Amino acid sequence: QVQLVESGGGLVQAGGSLRLSCAASGNIFSINDMGWYHQAPGNQRELVATITRDGSTNYADSVKGRCTISRDNAKNTVYLQMNSLKPEDTGNYYCNADVRTSWPQFYRNYWGQGTRVTVAS
Repeated sequence: QVQLVESGGGLVQAGGSLRLSCAASGNIFSINDMGWYHQAPGNQRELVATITRDGSTNYADSVKGRCTISRDNAKNTVYLQMNSLKPEDTGNYYCNADVRTSWPQFYRNYWGQGTRVTVAS
């Protein structure tokens, strides 16, 4: 059906940067909203940022000014540029997308498997 595959996670020092990518593949007719979510150890999954198909963005207050979400519609890919990383940014980052697999099917929500980010103090 549809797969979302994240990449770009890793270990970084506080103050450093990472760029996460998420590529959607499979039976895709169109993709509406895409987003990134963060799950810190022992915590619930929380919104980081979302982006609509036409590029409108929304950010959690905790990342405003530090993170930028973008997408390449031709590649069905969404990115998250994270700067000035803090130890509290540690956790798994999950990609999310609303995908229509054919017309006139409704959009269905999909999740990736996550990519791990560790920020060392």
